Amino acid sequence: MKQNILIVEDHELTRFGLKTTFENVDYIDNIYEADSAETAIQVFNENNIDIIIMDLGLPNMNGIEATKQIRSSNKDVKIIILTSHNDEKEVLNSLRAGANAYCSKEINPQRLIQVVQSVADGAAWFDPSIAHIVLRATTNSPVIVLKASANSPVFDSDNNRKDYDLTSREAQILKLMTEGYSNMEIAQILVISINTTKAHVANILQKLEVDDRLQAALKALKHKIV
Repeated sequence: MKQNILIVEDHELTRFGLKTTFENVDYIDNIYEADSAETAIQVFNENNIDIIIMDLGLPNMNGIEATKQIRSSNKDVKIIILTSHNDEKEVLNSLRAGANAYCSKEINPQRLIQVVQSVADGAAWFDPSIAHIVLRATTNSPVIVLKASANSPVFDSDNNRKDYDLTSREAQILKLMTEGYSNMEIAQILVISINTTKAHVANILQKLEVDDRLQAALKALKHKIV
């Protein structure tokens, strides 16, 4: 199903670039624009918006407050933070406000298109540069509530431990993934080939029903799989 997207960005050139990026994407229907949080809220209220790409550094009201206000009135819209900020407080406040994804503005345009599609399908996504912040918040801080889509494979509400049918080797590798090791480092630690490691990781992603290594690590920690 085609999606209506709202781009919230106060810098005209950046906003134009984002609009151009999504103009010929097959899953995007209408593209709306806003140069401030206030305008974004108005556009959102007047149109059927499915996805919002939200900058944080907006004039007057910032992107976190705009996210909070929009989320309070609509639980289904997907909100993707796209910013040059990776301050821990801003990352966590964005997630508390209800963002589904947090991306750096340095992201490749084609990768951003993939991220938006993934989030539209119900996944949560976090830029690798802030992954350690999300992992720490998920595992060590009981007062932080990370809000994402109810359908998110990472932050679902079912706290019952599920049998994911992982082999002992897959469990070993998943544990190392939660500790931040790369495929190459895992291969060296377990004395296996990089291709074997990649094959195990692919199986883990499939069994956990997630799209990437970060989501797998977050789900493993959230549900105490390893």
